[in-house]
Amino acid sequence: MKSLKKQRRIQVIVVATVALALSTALIGYALKDGINLFRSPTQVVEMPPAATEIFRIGGLVEDGSLVIGQGESITFVVTDGGASVPVSYTGIRPDLFGEGQGTVATGRYINGVFEATEILAKHDENYMPSEVVDALKEQGVYQDPNG
Repeated sequence: MKSLKKQRRIQVIVVATVALALSTALIGYALKDGINLFRSPTQVVEMPPAATEIFRIGGLVEDGSLVIGQGESITFVVTDGGASVPVSYTGIRPDLFGEGQGTVATGRYINGVFEATEILAKHDENYMPSEVVDALKEQGVYQDPNG
């Protein structure tokens, strides 16, 4: 009788281990495309990623590099002070996007050019949505960060 209990316990442990390994593999496979690594322009220049790898690059839009093309097409250069990477993008530009501003772009690095599928403009540290400002003013605790 004891050997039957021991055998059943071993079977349960083996099934649980296999189920855990399988679920971990499925979760990893599902998240494979959703994880975008962040790289600086220096890292991209030093160790260029494969053309199939999707990642994020961030830095400042270099002054004098923003070229607005036909339709929604733009090109610019993103830099971190150590290296610069040319970027091409087709789509709607964020309102705060411009030269000298911080940006984060998602896409692929192909033939020395980062082909972005999405660009984000960084806000400064004083940015606050107008709804929050209004709520703080109503409470009497709002302080203007600009003086």
